[in-house]
Amino acid sequence: MSIHTPKIEKKVTLNTIAKMKGVEPITMVTAYDALFAKLFDGEVEMILVGDSLNMSFYGKEDTLSATMDQMIYHTQAVGNGAQKACIVFDMPFGSYLTPEQALENAARVYRETSAQAVKVEGGREKAAIVKALADNGIAVVAHIGLMPQHVRSEGGYKVRGKDAEDIERLLEDALALEAAGAAIILVEGVKAEAAKAVTDAVKVPTIGIGAGSVTDGQVLVWSDMFGFFEAFKPKFVKQYCNGAKEVREGLAQYIDEVKSRAFPDEEHSY
Repeated sequence: MSIHTPKIEKKVTLNTIAKMKGVEPITMVTAYDALFAKLFDGEVEMILVGDSLNMSFYGKEDTLSATMDQMIYHTQAVGNGAQKACIVFDMPFGSYLTPEQALENAARVYRETSAQAVKVEGGREKAAIVKALADNGIAVVAHIGLMPQHVRSEGGYKVRGKDAEDIERLLEDALALEAAGAAIILVEGVKAEAAKAVTDAVKVPTIGIGAGSVTDGQVLVWSDMFGFFEAFKPKFVKQYCNGAKEVREGLAQYIDEVKSRAFPDEEHSY
């Protein structure tokens, strides 16, 4: 494992991200607090304050009960820790049912946090909402493919783009969202062939998660990639360390030293 100084020295903006399409892969991870945001800042170009926090942080079974207040709180914390990364706010379920509601809630995001964009799940049926936001100066990351906020209505997490007909639907979604003003398109849980078709078809950057290596960038949930979330492990997740194991080992050592009065020793006492 290499240890290096942060490679990103300037503030990353949406213009920065737009210029990276077809030039350099974009890196994005989730964060929910200032501590981890500060660790990631200067390393990745983008930080997503994902509603995945409802599962990994709050212990819920899905993302659907996340609220605007929760998401605002965590995005404020991330903004305190990250000064360089482009921060994206994940609009929670039920917060963008109409253009008017979406605009009211997204305007609140811009007023109360340092997020540069909001993420909205849905295909062409959300084009009017994306347009309302973009027309009013709010940048949108559109999210297509497997959509976690649809988990109950679709009866689970289902991979998309398995046949030509579904690939065509995904293409139509992506093009409609781009035309509506989406700045970035996030593609989740689709076959690589479909992700490539979408990436080639649109002029805006695409960010993949469970979509192969063909998109303009990648995003992972930090607690998945560092081995802290143990309820389940999606096929597309690579664990870069076993965080839960390391924490348990450290905790066990602490408990042993306290019980044996080895800690605190002279070095750690006044």
